[in-house]
Amino acid sequence: MTHTYKVSGMTCQHCRASVEDSIKKLDNVKSVSVDLEAEEAEIDMEQHVDVETLQSAISSKYSISQKSDFVDKSGENIQDQSKAQQLFPLFMIFAYITGASILLNFRDWELSSFMFDFMGLFYIVFSFFKFLDYTGFPESFRMYDPLAKVLPAYGWVYPFIETALGLMFLMRFEIDIALVATIVILGITTIGVTRSLFSKKVIKCACLGTALNLPMTEATFIENTIMLVMAVWMLLF
Repeated sequence: MTHTYKVSGMTCQHCRASVEDSIKKLDNVKSVSVDLEAEEAEIDMEQHVDVETLQSAISSKYSISQKSDFVDKSGENIQDQSKAQQLFPLFMIFAYITGASILLNFRDWELSSFMFDFMGLFYIVFSFFKFLDYTGFPESFRMYDPLAKVLPAYGWVYPFIETALGLMFLMRFEIDIALVATIVILGITTIGVTRSLFSKKVIKCACLGTALNLPMTEATFIENTIMLVMAVWMLLF
């Protein structure tokens, strides 16, 4: 994965070289390219390295922070892609989850059963992607989730919570608890997503972990809203 960071405090080529050399020494960093004029550092990583680790590696007179632009495997900045291109993986996953939920229920159709299967598969699939880069997910997640910002450990346990909720829906186990938990957990996340959208900050969405480069967009809000509406509907009706 290649991430671009904002680096402030550099005044000369010596500063640039110092930042570049310091970051290169970190584990899981494959290569570093620092642009003095743009005040940017493009870092190619084998595994995600959090901002705190990057900051501790360089001199205190420099400051490094996450930028909003992420580069995909082809080297193309995702900000230069259309929204349809950016969100194509998300649309495909939703289509597969919806199709699988319909197939599981088409013989003895019940809307409630379809919703339970959809919600269960949603959690299982989305938690799977978070586990693909388990060490990198918490850092991306706490960029917008209010609880993860206050309690960093929450980001580490979140994929396990999603897996547990997914199994509860698919196995029809303690459904009411799973529905309430969905409303609380996704409600908190949706607040953070809404704030990010209104602030106009373009940050990386952690809904599919860090394995896929997805920007935070209205689609992230919509996917959470769908799950929240389903959970509220099932509790009330």
